[in-house]
Amino acid sequence: MRYLTLHIRPAAAGAFHPLAKELMDDPAITREAIHNVELLSDGSVLLFAEGSGDQDRYKEIMDHSQFVIDYLVSGDDRWMAVSQFEPTETTRRLLERQRELNLTIETPIHFNADGSFRVTYLGTDEDFQTFAEDRPADLPFTFDVVEMGEYNPDDPSFTRLLTTRQQEVVESAVELGYYRVPREATLDDVAAAVGIAPTTVGDHLRKAEERVFGTLVR
Repeated sequence: MRYLTLHIRPAAAGAFHPLAKELMDDPAITREAIHNVELLSDGSVLLFAEGSGDQDRYKEIMDHSQFVIDYLVSGDDRWMAVSQFEPTETTRRLLERQRELNLTIETPIHFNADGSFRVTYLGTDEDFQTFAEDRPADLPFTFDVVEMGEYNPDDPSFTRLLTTRQQEVVESAVELGYYRVPREATLDDVAAAVGIAPTTVGDHLRKAEERVFGTLVR
């Protein structure tokens, strides 16, 4: 079996659904990951997702959304939510398209701060080629290939070890040259790129390094 990891971006409005856009735009809430998403027989969508931040604000948005049928949330600073909501036509077509493909999604799917996300598909090279070549031109998303190779479930994926914010900080640090020898960027440079304090950048990098290096030596 092979794996294909993609960076998928909505082509417009920064999200695939108005409810997702509202949650993404609220600074009190961080969408962390999707653990399962399913198009039900009645046409609604069932979503099992992970978030962090102000849970009361999340509930307020869900209570007032015209799309939400029902939801349940549990946890504290980092919480899990199960929601059932009405899809837009685009969302429905995307989920139907996924169901038609001979591909399996490895979860969780981690969000990026800009509404894009990384998703890993499992299948054959022929399945991946079909996904790329037979995609309807009017489906509003673009994607970049992050990596592809033979799938081994025992091999760790370092991006799966990190939170969304940690991934963003690490990626910016690498792109700016923070890890080059000699070093080409400072914590201040990375902080300016991601819009947080230098001390917070340092904390994120240390935690990310601890997780990745801890996995390597186990």
